Amino acid sequence: MPSQEEIYEKVQETLVDALGVDDDDVSPEATLVGDLGAESIDFLDIVFRLEKSFDIKIPRGELFPENLAAADSGFIKDGQVTEAGLAELRAKMPHANVDKLAADPKVENIQNLFTVGMICKFLENKLNA
Repeated sequence: MPSQEEIYEKVQETLVDALGVDDDDVSPEATLVGDLGAESIDFLDIVFRLEKSFDIKIPRGELFPENLAAADSGFIKDGQVTEAGLAELRAKMPHANVDKLAADPKVENIQNLFTVGMICKFLENKLNA
């Protein structure tokens, strides 16, 4: 069982390789999209690299849930994430800081849930399961 520090170092290395960023850019608070410049295609590559690095299987949509902001989901209204949407995010992403989104539930803030620290927490939970 790797330590939190070992998990963080592997995640950092994975993101440096996948996104072409510097080690210094990858901090626990860094957001994948806003701070590290990840695009949707990069999320698939990151999952693939994490699977190889940690020798685990990450089912599609488990780390990065899909279609959360779909118009017909009922989780978005007038550009805001609804209470039902926040509850769904908490259920699907117990490893993310949904409370921060709840404070400012604009749809565009959903991407800020995806941080380096969130990936580390996800992996800690997955490896300890």
